[in-house]
Amino acid sequence: MKPIKSLVLGLLAGTVIAAPTAAKEGMFTPEQLPDISEALQEAGLELDPEMLTDLTGFPMGAVVSLGGCSASFVSPEGLVVTNHHCARGSVQYNSTAENNYLANGFLAETKGAELPAAPGSRVYVTTELTDVTARVREGTEAMSPIDRYAAIEQRRKDITAECEAEAGYRCLVASYYGGAEYTLIKRLEVRDVRLVYAPADSIGKYGGDIDNWMWPRHTGDFAFYRAYVAPDGSAADFDEANVPYQPDHHLKVSAAGLDDGDFVMVAGYPGSTSRYTLLAEVENTFNWTYPTFQGLLTSWIATIENAAPEGSDARVKYESRLAGLNNYEKNLRGQIEGARRVGLVERRAAREAALSDWIAADPARAGYGETITALAALSQESATASRTNFWYNNATRPALLSAVQRLYRLSKERELPDAEREPGYQDRDMTFFRQGLQALDRRYDAAVDKAEWVLFLSGYLQQPVEERVSVFDEALGLTAETTAADLPALLDRYYASTTLGDTETRLALMEADAGTFEASEDPFVQLAVALYDYERGLENESEERSGRSLALRPAYMEAITQWQREQGGLPYPDANSTLRITFGNVMGGSPFDGMAYLPFTTLEGITQKDTGEEPFNSPQGQLDLIEAKDYGEYELESINSVPVNFLSDLDVTGGNSGSATLNARGELVGLLFDGTFESVNSDWDFDPRTTRSIHVDSRYMLWVMEKVDGADALIEEMDIVR
Repeated sequence: MKPIKSLVLGLLAGTVIAAPTAAKEGMFTPEQLPDISEALQEAGLELDPEMLTDLTGFPMGAVVSLGGCSASFVSPEGLVVTNHHCARGSVQYNSTAENNYLANGFLAETKGAELPAAPGSRVYVTTELTDVTARVREGTEAMSPIDRYAAIEQRRKDITAECEAEAGYRCLVASYYGGAEYTLIKRLEVRDVRLVYAPADSIGKYGGDIDNWMWPRHTGDFAFYRAYVAPDGSAADFDEANVPYQPDHHLKVSAAGLDDGDFVMVAGYPGSTSRYTLLAEVENTFNWTYPTFQGLLTSWIATIENAAPEGSDARVKYESRLAGLNNYEKNLRGQIEGARRVGLVERRAAREAALSDWIAADPARAGYGETITALAALSQESATASRTNFWYNNATRPALLSAVQRLYRLSKERELPDAEREPGYQDRDMTFFRQGLQALDRRYDAAVDKAEWVLFLSGYLQQPVEERVSVFDEALGLTAETTAADLPALLDRYYASTTLGDTETRLALMEADAGTFEASEDPFVQLAVALYDYERGLENESEERSGRSLALRPAYMEAITQWQREQGGLPYPDANSTLRITFGNVMGGSPFDGMAYLPFTTLEGITQKDTGEEPFNSPQGQLDLIEAKDYGEYELESINSVPVNFLSDLDVTGGNSGSATLNARGELVGLLFDGTFESVNSDWDFDPRTTRSIHVDSRYMLWVMEKVDGADALIEEMDIVR
C-alpha cells in the first residue's frame, strides 16, 4: 500500500487518523474500486483499474472462494492453487497412520490419481453482485424486533431461492454496514473438488505452531486442487466420468517475482473484522471472552494430544482440529497482547467520545446519539448472554451430540414448507448436511471425544448455580455433588450404548421424523431431545436481540461513516467473507523499538532453523539442494538466494488465506497465508506500523515443485512467466 491510501477507522489520543500520508488500510468491495482507481495507479498498478470491477473478466474471474479460504485458477484445466493449511483437511481426510500423506506429501502423477477432497469441499466463482437493500429492508423499521428479524431473514431466503433457480449456482444475500446494505452474490458452485498436490508437512507446515504468526518465516504454504464438472459442463457431485472445469480466466504464475517496495495486491474472501464495534463489545471481548477461551484452548489442545498419541490413527483424525486450535490459541494471545500494546479499549473510548462530540455539534444529529446509547445497552445485554452461555455451549460440543441435535432439528424443520425452514435445514442445504455427517468418519474417535467432553463438563461444573442449565443437569445426571472425577464413569454409557458412530445410521436419520428420535433409547438422542426446547428458547432470545440490532446498527453505521467522510476518509464495510481487494507494497517493518523485519526470507534460513525434528525437519533432499546452492532460475539477486516468504503491508484477515498475491500486471507472485504476531489485533484496530502480512513466494513454490517434489507436469500445465 502506498501512503496515498487514506482510510479512517482509528483514533489515537483523540485525533482522527485521516491524513493521506498515514493510514494504510482498507478491504474494498468491487463496487468501491472506482473510488480508489487513482490510488491504485499511483501505487503502481499497470492494469486498467476498471478491469478489477469486472468479476467475470481477467483477473477477477480467476479468483475463487473455497468457503473458508481463498484460491485462484492457474490453468485452463481447472487447476486451483491455495494454501497448504487450507487443503490440509483434505490431505488429513485421505490419510491413515499407514498411508500418511500429511507426513509424506501427496502428488497425483495423473488426473486419474487425484483424490476426492474432504466431504463438503467446494470451489465458488463469484459472477454477479446485485444491490437488494430496498427489497430486504422495506417496511421493517416499524416492525417489532422479532418480526423484523423474521421478515429480513425470509426475504433473504426468498431472494436466494430465486437466484438458485438457475442450476449450478450457490447464492447468498450478504449484509454490509450492520444491515444497512444487502447485496445478492451469485456464485458458480463446483462440487467435485479433487486433491492434486500438497507438499509434506515438513515443507507445507515447516515451523509448525512455533513459527505460526511469526517472522522470519520459511513455510511452503501452498497446495493444489482441481475443479471437476459433468461432461456437459454442469455442476455435479464426484463421478469418475466428470471432466476438469474450464474457467474463462486463469492467472499466469510469475517465476520472475518481485523485490522490496514492489506493488502487490490481493483479491480474496476475508472472513470477519470488528473495526466498527462499540466500546462495550470491545471490553467484553478483551476483558472476558478472549482470556477465558484462550485458557480453555490450552487445556483442550493438551487433552487431545494426551488422548491421541503421536503416530496413532486417532492423531491423524484430529490433526486438522489440533492445527486449528493451536492457530486460534496463538491468535488470541496476539489479540490480547496487541490490544494491550495499542491501548485498544482507550482508543475505542476516545473514538466514541469524538463521535459523540460530532453528533452534539449539530442538533439534526441528535437521533444518532439516542441510537448509540440504545445500541451500547444492547451490546451489554448480548455480552451478558454470551458469558452466561459460554460453558453450556462448550459442554454440548461432543461430536455425536452435535450431529444428532442437528438431525432432530431437521426432523422438526421438515414439518414446515421448505421456504419457511431455518437456513441450514432447507433442501438446498442437504448435500452439505449429508457430507458433514460423512466427514465424521475421519474426524471422530470415541476416546478422544470423551476426553474432550470431560474437559468441557469439568469447566461447566465449576460455574455458579445460576449459570447452570437445569434441563441439561437433569438429563445428564449432574447434581450439586457431582465432581470432575465422577464424569468418566457417568459418560461411559453414552459411548457404549450409542449407534451414532456408524455413518449409515447417521445418514438414515436424515429421513426420520421427530417421533423416531423421541422414542429412541440412544443416550445421545435422548439428550438432544431433552435439550431441544431450551435451545430454541436461547435461539429466540438471540433473534430478538438481532431484530433490535437490525434497527439500531444501520443508523450507527450511517453516523460513523458520515463522520469518517467528513474527516477525509473512505469508509469500507467490515469483512464478511465476501470478495474484497486490498493493495500495497512488499515491505519489511519495525514493530518495536530495536526490532527490524527484513522483507524476504531465504532458502538458507531453512537450513539455519533445521533441527531434524518436527516442526523443523526439512526433507534431506531439500537441505542438500540448499547446501549446493541449486537455485535454478528462481534466485532473487538482491538477496542472493531463492525467496521463501515475503512481507507486505496489505490489510487482510482470516479467510484471506490462500488469496492470490498479484503484481502490477495481475500475475501470481505468491499466496497470502498469515500475518505477523503483532498484526493480529488489526481485526479490531488497524495499526500501520505493526500490520504486516506474510506470503509464500511463487519462486519458492516453483522451486519446491521442480527441485524437491518433481511436480513437472503441473509446472508444464501452468502459464509460467519467466
